[in-house]
Amino acid sequence: MQHNQDFQSFASDYRARFPQDVLHVETPLGDGQDVTAMVEALAAQGRGPMLSFDSVPGSAWPVITNVFASRERIARILGTDLSNLHAEYQRRSNAPIPPQYVDRGPVTEVVVQGDEVDLDQIPMIRHFDSDRGPYITNAIIVAEDPETGVANLSYHRSMRHARNALATSLHSRGHLWRMYQTAREAGRPLPVAMVIGAHPLFMMAASARVAFGVDERAIAGALMGEALRVVRTPNHGIGVPAAAEFVLEGVLDPEAHVSEGPFGEFSGYSSDRSTNTLFHVQAVMRKRAPVLVDVVGGATDEHLNLARLPREAEMFEKLKARFPAVTKLHYPTSGTHFHAYVALKQSRPGEARQVMLGLLGWDPYLKTVIAVDEDIDVTQDSQVMWALATHFQPHRDMFTIGGLPGSPLDPSSTSDGTTSRLALDATRGADFHGIRATISDEARARAAAILAGNGS
Repeated sequence: MQHNQDFQSFASDYRARFPQDVLHVETPLGDGQDVTAMVEALAAQGRGPMLSFDSVPGSAWPVITNVFASRERIARILGTDLSNLHAEYQRRSNAPIPPQYVDRGPVTEVVVQGDEVDLDQIPMIRHFDSDRGPYITNAIIVAEDPETGVANLSYHRSMRHARNALATSLHSRGHLWRMYQTAREAGRPLPVAMVIGAHPLFMMAASARVAFGVDERAIAGALMGEALRVVRTPNHGIGVPAAAEFVLEGVLDPEAHVSEGPFGEFSGYSSDRSTNTLFHVQAVMRKRAPVLVDVVGGATDEHLNLARLPREAEMFEKLKARFPAVTKLHYPTSGTHFHAYVALKQSRPGEARQVMLGLLGWDPYLKTVIAVDEDIDVTQDSQVMWALATHFQPHRDMFTIGGLPGSPLDPSSTSDGTTSRLALDATRGADFHGIRATISDEARARAAAILAGNGS
C-alpha cells in the first residue's frame, strides 16, 4: 500500500485519530507573535498540541504549527511508542530508500517563474518582537551534488530581502556550507530549492545526522518505508517532494552579502550571527490550496525536538555500541541543545567519565553532560538534579575541557566560536553508603485505591 506523503492528509488523519491532541483556532490572530504566545502559554501548562490556525497575519492560508512539540506525537508519526522512539528512528533511518521521480504532483499545480515571482505572496510570520522581520522558519534547503545528484537537506532561517530574493544564513557550517564553498571556489552560484511544508517524516529527515554524501531524501524514504516521490524543479531539475506545500527554486549567490537577523534561536536568545547569504528565487511552485507548515523558533519544544531527536538516537546508538553499560540518553528542554543526561549501569570505576568524554567528543553542541545511575529517569529534570544534589562532590566528580569548537548560536561562546565542556558524575560510585528511603508496593497500591475511591 502506497504511503500518503502529503502533509494536509497527515494532519487531517491525525486530527481524526487523536482529536484531543489537536487545537483548532478559528479566532483571527492580531499578530504573528500571537502564535508564539499561544505555544508558550500551552507549554507552561505542560501541553504541546498540534495547533491549527484559520487566520494569521502574514499568511493568506491556514497555518499549522507545533507538530513536533510532543515526543508522544513523534512516536505516533513513526508508528511506535515512547519507549522505542530512538530505536525505531535508527532502525528506519539505517535502511535508506532512494527517491522515485514522478512527472507531476500537488506542488506543480501552480508554477510561477521569472519576473512573475513575488515573495510577498509567500507566507512568512514574525514570531518574536526582536526578529528583524517576518521569517520562513520551516525552510528546508535542498542542494544536489552536480556530479552525483546526491541531495543534502538542511534547515535555514530565511527572510524576505527583495521581491525575488531571500536573505538566509548557513551559520551551522554543515554540508550545505561545504557545497556552497565548493561552488564559490568554482566561481558559480549554487542551485538550490527551498521546501516549505512537507510530510513530517520528510521534515525529520532534513534534520538527520548523516555523513556527507548520503542523500537525505533516501532517509526520508527510509522513515516512510517507501521511496519519497519527487518532481524536478523547472530550471535546475532539483528533486523535491511532489506533495510539498511550497517550493522556491533558485541559486545561492557566492558573492552577495546581505543583512539578515536577528532571529529568535534555540538558545532562547535572538541571534544576529549569520553568513548573510543571498538566495535569488527564480521560480515558485505550490499547491493550489496550500497551508503554511510553521515551526516556532526560540527554545520551544518543537524547535528543539526537530534537531535533538536525531542527535539523541545517533548518540545513544554510538554510546551503546562502545559502552554497553549505557541505558538511556536524554537532551533536556531546559538545556536547549547544550546539555545531556546519560544513565548507565556502571560496572567499573571511571566508566561514567569515559561515557561522558565520548559524548562530549562526538556532539560539538554539548557543553554539559551529567551521568547518573540507571534507576534515575533522565527525562525528568527533578530526578537528575536530585542525583546531582545527593551523589555528587564537586572536588571529586567533575572535570572541564576548554578550547573546543561549539555552536555559533551559543551567546556565551568566545568570538572565535570555541567553548568549554563540563562533565558531572552524579552516579553513586563504589564508596557511596546512602540507603534510599522507599515505600512498599503494597502501600502504594492501598494509597492508589483510597485516592481512586475519593475521586482523586
